[in-house]
Amino acid sequence: MKLDHIGIATPDLDAGSAPYLALGFQPEGPDEVVEAQGVRVRVFRVGDAMVELLEPMRPDSAIAKYLEKNRPGLHHTAYRVEDIHAEMARLKGEGATFLSEQPGPGLHHTTVIFLHPKWGAGTLIELCQHPEAEHPEAEHPEVGHGEGGHGH
Repeated sequence: MKLDHIGIATPDLDAGSAPYLALGFQPEGPDEVVEAQGVRVRVFRVGDAMVELLEPMRPDSAIAKYLEKNRPGLHHTAYRVEDIHAEMARLKGEGATFLSEQPGPGLHHTTVIFLHPKWGAGTLIELCQHPEAEHPEAEHPEVGHGEGGHGH
């Protein structure tokens, strides 16, 4: 398991981007929308990990609710896992509690689930499975599995 990204809550992507631009980082591609979470996301790559700026798109989104109670800043840390369901089962055995029963869609076609911040000693922790871990045949279409289409 390794760090995948750090999520930063901001009411405005442009204002939230200013420090990262000053540090010399550039956004990685265009901003993206994660409808299921009600956020617009701007990504800055930092080595092998990313900083994701999260701007709420609607008042009922988790990020909007977070910003009502907190100042802009660190929202969560996310860790890349190979098999999200196996990791959930392992962590449940360790007493972990999750904010939902099942994983859902994340940025860049990932599958994600959040652990309860009380379990994370006050930090919201996200588990993140990337598509290549879900569909390894997509990386090697020559093995006869056809197209590994992840969908959008």
